[in-house]
Amino acid sequence: MTAQSLAATAAQPAADTPDAEAGVMSRSGLLRRLARDRVAAVASLVMAIIILSAVFAPWISPYDPYEIDLARVMMPPDAINWLGTDNTGRDILSRLIYGTRNTLMMGLVGVLFGGFLGGVMGILAAFYRRLDGWIMRIVDILLAFPAILIGLAVAAIAGAGITAVVIALVVATIPDVARVARGAAIGVMEQEFIEAGRALGVSDFTLIWRYLTLNCISTIFVFLTLRFGQIILIGSALSFLGMGAQPPTAELGMMASQGRDFLFMAPHIATIPSLAIFVIVLTANLLGDAIRDVLDPRLQQ
Repeated sequence: MTAQSLAATAAQPAADTPDAEAGVMSRSGLLRRLARDRVAAVASLVMAIIILSAVFAPWISPYDPYEIDLARVMMPPDAINWLGTDNTGRDILSRLIYGTRNTLMMGLVGVLFGGFLGGVMGILAAFYRRLDGWIMRIVDILLAFPAILIGLAVAAIAGAGITAVVIALVVATIPDVARVARGAAIGVMEQEFIEAGRALGVSDFTLIWRYLTLNCISTIFVFLTLRFGQIILIGSALSFLGMGAQPPTAELGMMASQGRDFLFMAPHIATIPSLAIFVIVLTANLLGDAIRDVLDPRLQQ
């Protein structure tokens, strides 16, 4: 390979490489393919409603989620309280809206921070082979600890609360993302433009960011969309066990936990937040599957 051809190859943007062309789609093309999938369209609509409800919770909640009304304790759904009231007379619909906000916040923070740290670890392991063994052993150690055990440890040190759950979710996300990022990065490292960039003296930072990360980011993004529903479920489980949000904070897992004591007298107290968790996780999984299908190069051919 001549110096001129090396220069031309190394100067080629990451989006112009064969792998990138197969994995990167325009935003309009992505939206068109998602719109043609009815399941994805419905999941997108439901997720948009859930997110908007959480964002605008102070404006759309019919009542104060922390207002106690002892005259209407454990009331079933009626015209005044559309989803009924809990054991202290608080409106379940208002608490559901605010609880969705806290649950989504925990899942989003866990996915974003865990995805970032895991992606960095995986890409560095693929680029610097001498670090591969050390980084992957750290990943193996993290995989050995379940998220619930991590939550217990954090809660024992820092006290139970949303912070403990977020830390547990971040730690639980890192190893899986690191493995996915490393696998995608190793495939990119075998391409000629990486070798050409090194031959021309391109800095490691430029190679890692422009030529490696940008070619792996779609794979990591798809995995995170699939992981989001699992993270929501893990976070709700930790809160259900008492390691997450503490009363009177509204959070779906904690609301379901409080309602289990009244399951036979007022089943709606526990079943409504549990159904909300089910809908959020199912919608996130369906949307993640649809995005994976859209970004899968084999399905685009």
